[in-house]
Amino acid sequence: MDQPIPNTCTAFSGRRSIGSGDLREVALKTKAVLDRDPWAQVLIFDDVTSRLIEVDFRGTAEDVARRIAAANSAAEGEAQKTEANLGDGDGEPDAVRGPGRPKLGVVAREVTLLPRHWEWLASQPGGASVALRKLVEQARVANKGKDKLRHAQEAAYRFLSAMAGNEPGFEEATRALFAGKRKRFARSVEEWPVDIRDHAKKLAAAAFE
Repeated sequence: MDQPIPNTCTAFSGRRSIGSGDLREVALKTKAVLDRDPWAQVLIFDDVTSRLIEVDFRGTAEDVARRIAAANSAAEGEAQKTEANLGDGDGEPDAVRGPGRPKLGVVAREVTLLPRHWEWLASQPGGASVALRKLVEQARVANKGKDKLRHAQEAAYRFLSAMAGNEPGFEEATRALFAGKRKRFARSVEEWPVDIRDHAKKLAAAAFE
């Protein structure tokens, strides 16, 4: 398992919800379903992003739980390491530590700009890297509301596409989601299987705030 560990997730077997909760709890419930029916079509969704979570269900339930615990420990270790690096900054110019500044957790990647952009960046206090970081942070703050809305819409759409693409009213529900039409969305999903409908409404609620 090489993807980020979600805080909570929800699993489905066909159109029926298996359960929601932390990954270990949900994975064990899913494992029980697969033990009863090895051909069951199961999907586990991250509750925030609706991205599919891959779990290795080989072996016993204890084997599954052990692998998840190991992945959690590895993820926590990486997070602590990153926090330690980010907290070690002392404001030294980029030239002191070279490209990437690993102690700050900064990653060096290629950026393509026009000559006049490079000239402007070079004239800023701290140089191009500092100026770019400030611009990105300012944009993050300014667009926080829009980004939150977009992420909520994308998460809901990701789930709808995976679980309700063949349901009646799918296209209308999608249009309502991106148009911010809560009541129209609710009407469009009303006839869907209960578990899919309820989870879709839960995800979409964030997009209608």
